[in-house]
Amino acid sequence: MSGEDAASAVRLGYVGLGNIGRPMAARLAAAAPLTVFDVSADAVAALVDAGATAAGSLADLAASSDLVCLCVRDDAQVTDVVAELVPHLRPGSLIAVHSTISPETAAGQAAVCAQRDITLLDAPISGGAMGAQEGRLAIMIGGDHAAYPRVKAALAPVGDLIVHAGPTAGDGTRMKLARNLLHFISFTASTEAARLAQAAGIDVAELGRVVRHTDAVTGGAGAIMLRDTTAPIEPDDFWYGVFTHVRDLGEKDLTLALSLAESLGVDLPLGRLALTDLAAGLGVPHRTEGES
Repeated sequence: MSGEDAASAVRLGYVGLGNIGRPMAARLAAAAPLTVFDVSADAVAALVDAGATAAGSLADLAASSDLVCLCVRDDAQVTDVVAELVPHLRPGSLIAVHSTISPETAAGQAAVCAQRDITLLDAPISGGAMGAQEGRLAIMIGGDHAAYPRVKAALAPVGDLIVHAGPTAGDGTRMKLARNLLHFISFTASTEAARLAQAAGIDVAELGRVVRHTDAVTGGAGAIMLRDTTAPIEPDDFWYGVFTHVRDLGEKDLTLALSLAESLGVDLPLGRLALTDLAAGLGVPHRTEGES
């Protein structure tokens, strides 16, 4: 069965029609029959206009769905919704949780569902409302490997990168948290760069244009995430030359930036930390004299 046929064979339900859930559900409704539920009547009406069917209750949605996607606010709402869905879902049904919740909550709810032969996977998303509207979300699925292809096929209209993060419900969230750690540390680093530029008399908005342009070309911080381990790199490894070049270039530029900051009286704590930790973090620490 092709991915398209597999998607159409699954009766989809969607709960939670907020900033990301609404455009996700709209794209799903355009691709296959979809039943939706939300506490907001206006949100439901908008999806009905997009081709979805409104459910009068969570119980009604569960009874007409093989796969229910949840995009609600937090752990408590996920727990409450799952409790209302489970008694009305058929054995063999699936739940995919898009909400960013704790890995422990995902694992706990998966255990609750398993008692009724229902498979819950956590499937957090990255890409925001814009990615949802364009069908360009990254979706990180954690849980039963056998269920993954069915969920992947059903979610293809909303995600152009769907990965199996691991075999346990909660693994998707663990991947999402690692991804967002990079995201928000990068945001904080951006504020340091803006302070340095402003103190140097540089147009901060123009700097932003340059950053967005070059990150689109080089891949930004993710461009160095090429290995499947964080272990130190042996000198005879192919990656050793690649990462020593990155290290040397980075340390040179960081040193110059910190020198400029010192002359301008700008404090760059993340910059100092980066200069200290870059080499070891890349897996190519500087060797001391006499070290083999």
